[in-house]
Amino acid sequence: MSRQSVAANRPSHAAGLKPANSAAAAAKFLEKKKEFDAVSALQRASALYLQRIEGLADDCATMADAGQIHGQVLEQWPRMFQILNLFLTSGEATPDDTGEATVPGQRLVRIPIEELQEASEEPKTSG
Repeated sequence: MSRQSVAANRPSHAAGLKPANSAAAAAKFLEKKKEFDAVSALQRASALYLQRIEGLADDCATMADAGQIHGQVLEQWPRMFQILNLFLTSGEATPDDTGEATVPGQRLVRIPIEELQEASEEPKTSG
């Protein structure tokens, strides 16, 4: 007995898509394209957000380092005041190199401002 082929009864998809199927596929394609564009925009926004957060982390690290240095400086102040107090209470009025009597602690450092100003006002010669 011979059997008849069932392949002849199948509709062919190679002949072309029906207009209803084509419109549905185009709509689905547009939907997927919008979804892809949204995900791409989210990825770009996330990258920018990551850059900002990394910048904030760098700023926080800088501030932490500055805080440590600030703490180290503040740690030295009590010792400095102790030294200044010892200097102020260490003696009577003593004459300085100009012959004037000064109270200890009245002048800690002499900066020759006049000499510095004269040196900076002198014209510089090029040889």
